[in-house]
Amino acid sequence: MSDVEIPIAVDLLLAAQAHGVGTGRSAAEQIAHWARIGQELELSPSASPRRIAAVLEGSASYDDLNSVEKVCVRGTWNERIHDAIAELDLQLEFEAAGETWSEADREGYLVIRNTGSTAPPDPPDEAFR
Repeated sequence: MSDVEIPIAVDLLLAAQAHGVGTGRSAAEQIAHWARIGQELELSPSASPRRIAAVLEGSASYDDLNSVEKVCVRGTWNERIHDAIAELDLQLEFEAAGETWSEADREGYLVIRNTGSTAPPDPPDEAFR
């Protein structure tokens, strides 16, 4: 089978690189290994797609699942969380609402953002570093 390029989340790539060191696999080999494990889990007769879907829909309890089903649910939750974080644009939301917000700059200094102000920010205060 020939290789195919696919986009992959940076955190997953970094985890695969780190884990691959201990297993002797490249990042690509580690990701393929994890994909095969995930495929087997989802195809396992121990995992009920109906029960997994019910938990993901919120109509059943996670605690009622067996260990294989829980692995499948946690994997899906992780994907959903990652996707939700990737879609966040809090700056855009704060600006649209006319809100002020704070964040740390690259050096770790507190920066207060105010969408209504055109004045430059105050110099960093050591107390906020």
